[in-house]
Amino acid sequence: MANYYLDTDVYKHHLHHPLMKRIVELKERGYADKDKFDYAPMNFEDAMDSYERTLEIVGEICSEIIAPNAESVDHEGPALNDGRVSYALGTQHNMDAVRKAGLMGIGMPRCYEGLNFPVVPYIMAADMVSRADAGFGNLWGLQDCAETLYEFGSEDQRSRYIPRVCDGETMSMDLTEPDAGSDLQSVMLKATYSEADGCWYLNGVKRFITNGDADIHLVLARSEEGTRDGRGLSMFIYDKRNGGVNVRRIENKLGIKGSPTCELVYKNAKAELCGDRKLGLIKYVMSLMNGARLGIMAQAVGMSEAAWHEGFNYARERKQFGKAIIEFPAVYEMVALMRAKTDASRAMLYETARFVDIYKALEDISKERKLEPEERQEMKKYSKLADAYTPMGKGMTTEYANQNAYDAIQIHGGSGFTKDYTCERLYRDARITNIYEGTTQLQVVAAIRHVVTGVYLAQIREYQSAECKPELETLRQKLIGMTAKYESIVSSVTEAKDAEYTDFHARRMVEAAAHCIFGYLLLQDAGVDISFRRSAEVYIAYGQAEVNRIYEYISCFDKDNLVYFKPEVQPK
Repeated sequence: MANYYLDTDVYKHHLHHPLMKRIVELKERGYADKDKFDYAPMNFEDAMDSYERTLEIVGEICSEIIAPNAESVDHEGPALNDGRVSYALGTQHNMDAVRKAGLMGIGMPRCYEGLNFPVVPYIMAADMVSRADAGFGNLWGLQDCAETLYEFGSEDQRSRYIPRVCDGETMSMDLTEPDAGSDLQSVMLKATYSEADGCWYLNGVKRFITNGDADIHLVLARSEEGTRDGRGLSMFIYDKRNGGVNVRRIENKLGIKGSPTCELVYKNAKAELCGDRKLGLIKYVMSLMNGARLGIMAQAVGMSEAAWHEGFNYARERKQFGKAIIEFPAVYEMVALMRAKTDASRAMLYETARFVDIYKALEDISKERKLEPEERQEMKKYSKLADAYTPMGKGMTTEYANQNAYDAIQIHGGSGFTKDYTCERLYRDARITNIYEGTTQLQVVAAIRHVVTGVYLAQIREYQSAECKPELETLRQKLIGMTAKYESIVSSVTEAKDAEYTDFHARRMVEAAAHCIFGYLLLQDAGVDISFRRSAEVYIAYGQAEVNRIYEYISCFDKDNLVYFKPEVQPK
């Protein structure tokens, strides 16, 4: 099988984006590590070469080990014995491969034995791993929990735990409970401090915990007795070596079967406070979830890529009525739109990752020295954009992953409904992406304020003002027309000054903004690399039709008819 990094030119295109110069400059702090670590880069070119070489290794492991193991892992799945989880044999081989290659702790500083990579190449690796096997992408991607330890843990905690993650130990984030799914402020797992022992003890149940038998856990628990809201929650670190937590069951899931989703029972589990009390949900989980959502975006993009490959290759090979089915308009439209949605999703993924990279690096630098005024402004700008793009990106890319997986099966026809073809597993695996780490509906709740406050429109205007090649001007004019309709939609809804009415149309407004943003990102890509032109043309035509549909629906919608959508007080 071809190397996943080398067979997909779009990775190099996004890796060499102009903002990478600034990102690497911030991340490397003047390349000061070159005198302390023999693997630290000496300059920008050296850093980029390091990223490329590492991504080639990831691409090879994905194609030669992870992807070939995916089907057996899906059939075998993890097992539970005496409260402990054992991975499927293929998963164990995958873990051995990434550990041996030093691919754990990619983003952690070198002083903790990490590679100190920016978010962009790390997310690129996650994209490829998820294309190979989305379930394993979950296990490998949870190393990102170490970022929360780095940001909010003490120096003692960082020095004790982060090197273990870099060495290959696994992590989990234990947030949800049987009665606290999306509503995390209802978490009731109890944290009690023992004056005699000088430590905390955790008691209760957690449910739907990905990789729940991990070596190191970040746990959201109620530390303040008598509270019932988010202000009573703190973040804790639980070390499996200390015991006190058992896996009661592994969920029997529709997809991502190689990734154990566990119900955990805490019985006087010894733990230590991470950061300050009462900030567990308000500050730490919000940061943790944003990182996780970026990871799910990468997972969705990887699956979209895999679904496109499956659909495209089958459509070229399958012959009906004397010719390959890709020659029929009903099929080549699906294939073209799958490619366009994948390219648009990936453009959004890496644009968001770049925003995160810059603000995170500046935030980290601010702990070492006082930022210059222009640096503070830069951090504020990119923090706002990352906050706006993460929910929109997570919502849209995961919906597209589901749509692409659906279309891959449709292209295969009856064969796609059997387990003989990869698209069947992709379809099952994709379904969770627009549910976990916040459903699409919750992403809309997070994104709508950026519609109302004009954050998206301002960024669209910035894209609009960029130089455009003459041969792409027609596409730019379509985007200008789409933007005008989007602006009109937002004005008509917000002028009603009715919060419920705004919420009712929120998803439509966020989608309209997304079609404009995705279109401009593809237009930019086409301006640099002509190979993106077809995807830009297909996506912008699709986005234009979608914005027109949304515009017509909202324009014709009688606000008084909102009552018909509400549940009846007395069911008939």
